[in-house]
Formats: sequence, C-alpha cells, structure tokens
Amino acid sequence: MTSSPLRSISFPKIFLASKSPRRHALLKIITSNFEVVPLEVDESFDSELPPQEVVQMLSKRKAIAAAASLKLSTEWILSADTIVVLGAEILNKPSTVEEAKAMLTKLSGNHHLVFTGFTLLKSEQGELVLHTAYESTEVYFKPLSVQEIEDYIRYAKPFDKAGSYGIQDDFGACFIPKINGCYYNVVGLPISRLYREMNVFFQMPVRVSKEKR
Repeated sequence: MTSSPLRSISFPKIFLASKSPRRHALLKIITSNFEVVPLEVDESFDSELPPQEVVQMLSKRKAIAAAASLKLSTEWILSADTIVVLGAEILNKPSTVEEAKAMLTKLSGNHHLVFTGFTLLKSEQGELVLHTAYESTEVYFKPLSVQEIEDYIRYAKPFDKAGSYGIQDDFGACFIPKINGCYYNVVGLPISRLYREMNVFFQMPVRVSKEKR
C-alpha cells in the first residue's frame, strides 16, 4: 500500500491541543508529524453568542492554553471545538444518561447544525500569531424510538460527544439519512478546509498580528 500523497507535503511539527481520538485520526489524514497535548480547559461560554463565535472562541482558548503549557521557544499548534445546535439551543456533551436521552429525543426526526471552530497558532519567543475559522454542516436525523435511544447510549456511551451522538459510530450512522456539508466537520475536523488553511497559514511570516501569551 502506498502512503497518502498529502503526507509528502512538508508541514512543521504540530502540537494538537485535543484529547479527542477522532481528531487524532482525522489529522493523520493530513500529516503524521504531530504530537498530542491533552489539556483541561474551561469550556464555558455566553449562551447568547452566535454558535460560530462560540466554537472559534473556545478553540482559540485551547490553543493559547496549549502554548502556555508547552513553553517552547517555537511551536505550531492546532486546536478545535465542536458543538451541535438545534434551533437556538446549543447541545453540549451530556453528563448523564438522562441528559443523553433528552438530547437524542430532541434531535429525533429533526435537522440540526454542527459547528466546528479551529485555531492555528504559531509562536516565536513568546509572540503569538493566530488564525481562527469555522465550518458548519446540516445533519438530518430520522425519528428514533425510545428503545433505539436507550440501546445507542448503552452501546456507544456518547458522553464525550456534543449532542450525544457520533456520525462515525456503527449504530449512530444508522440514524442519519442525509447531511449537507462536510462529513468530517461533524466528526470533529473539517479536513478539506483545514488542509487548505494550513497550507496558507504555515507559509506566513511569524511576526504579524502579534498577541502576547
């Protein structure tokens, strides 16, 4: 088997500020030259903010926290945040089985939006350069029975997933007849958009639009 042609493209070593195994796997599509920086970051936000601002703000927060924890003279960081939005309501990760049931009941038979924001960060001698963007995808759910919801929660344990589901799960995929937009965005990283913007960002000189740590 031949290796991915994208991996022959020279990216600097990237520090991925995410504990998500899904993001780890997706970034490998673009480059294998990365190291994971697991962080515990405050993910609270103002619920009045538009969802595209929420995901960009949280991804930026994660990137800056990763830069502060690494304390290297030069570093290149990628962070991301994903939320599910049903109408005007943002559905976060469920804390309990009951919260997961409530979220899946709301999504049942409806369509919603998934937003992923990502931040690319370069630093040199304490000066930060950041680029933040987002992608959205419309997701349609079929009507779910109470048994399907209970079986899915028991099988998939979706407590680390916004909206209580994963489109990539064997069982969860059966709930989604259609999407409009990037599939990988729903999983956790909009690969096509990210690849394009990494190519631009990592060619930029470091000393522009500086932000202190």
